[in-house]
Amino acid sequence: MPDPAKISIIIPIYNAEQYLEKCLESITAQTLQDIEIICVNDGSKDGSLKILEEFAARFSTGERFKIINKENTGYGHSMNIGILVAKGEYIGIVESDDFIELKMYEDLYALAVKDAADMVKSDWYEYWSDSQKSVKAGKIAKARTLKICQAKDDPSILKIRPTIWSAIYRREFLAKNNIKFLETPGASYQDTSFAFKVAALAEKIVFSDKAYYYYRQDNLGSSMNHGAKVYYICGEYEEISAFLDSQPQLKASLNSYKLIMQYRAYMWNLSRINKDLRGEFAERFSLEFKKYFEKGELTKEFFKKCPEREVMSLINNPQKFLSGFERGLLRTKLSDLRRKLISVKINSSRISVSIFGKQILKTG
Repeated sequence: MPDPAKISIIIPIYNAEQYLEKCLESITAQTLQDIEIICVNDGSKDGSLKILEEFAARFSTGERFKIINKENTGYGHSMNIGILVAKGEYIGIVESDDFIELKMYEDLYALAVKDAADMVKSDWYEYWSDSQKSVKAGKIAKARTLKICQAKDDPSILKIRPTIWSAIYRREFLAKNNIKFLETPGASYQDTSFAFKVAALAEKIVFSDKAYYYYRQDNLGSSMNHGAKVYYICGEYEEISAFLDSQPQLKASLNSYKLIMQYRAYMWNLSRINKDLRGEFAERFSLEFKKYFEKGELTKEFFKKCPEREVMSLINNPQKFLSGFERGLLRTKLSDLRRKLISVKINSSRISVSIFGKQILKTG
């Protein structure tokens, strides 16, 4: 039996043939060779399985390239299966439509070993397929880089976007704390409770402001039209609330941050879902935060980050709140449209005017 790999990389896959080859090439070419690649095919209907089998034949060394082929049961179940079979010292995650730089796992593993970290998290790139443009997200502050952190000492850690794939996790830490994914169908928000529990329980977190991971931005603007998916975010926060209720000391220090995150996540969800579903979701949103308010959980710390007038409008009259929210969405869309229709740039020496992206005037 070979020694366990340094890192087990889990790739959940569902109908990903368009991007899967590039994803796998970036993983199999990692400078850290002592890795285990676990591909969990979640009942793909396209050519994903064939691509996986071709890579297994080309790159497999012993048991280090594994394919788990199963019926479609959803992202959370796929991830839990991958974690269960992983043997590596640390676990990494790569989404099947993304790709990574060649030194990602070598660098993250070196940081993990240096401080025996439970998690090492790096920055990432946002990537657009059509233009092949990448922009560093810039979400990991240099001031935090390479410092050992704990959420109980620095709760702002919790506010970093989940982006579970720009990190590695000590496998024994996940097992000891029974940290798993919720197994709701589909693939919406299922990193939320996982990321919160990791950040809340980790005793040693190391951050790096270096970016290695290319996160595709295609189709992120599409709205959600499926009634059940609208409420997946609620299930994630129900899980987080139950977790904090079971950890009174953590709840005392982290609950306000959890509520801020929840409020913002629900607002973002409200902006994404189909207009016909917003009224129903606004009622659910209102009821949940009314309970928090009545229990005295909406503290001054919460209202510093979430406008009190807006929150109270939601609690007291969700339909009136929704009307104002939709007017705000319309203003934002009109403003975006105006910027696309005509753009005027003026500085001390030049004037530039563009219509529909075409420059019609330039002086200086």
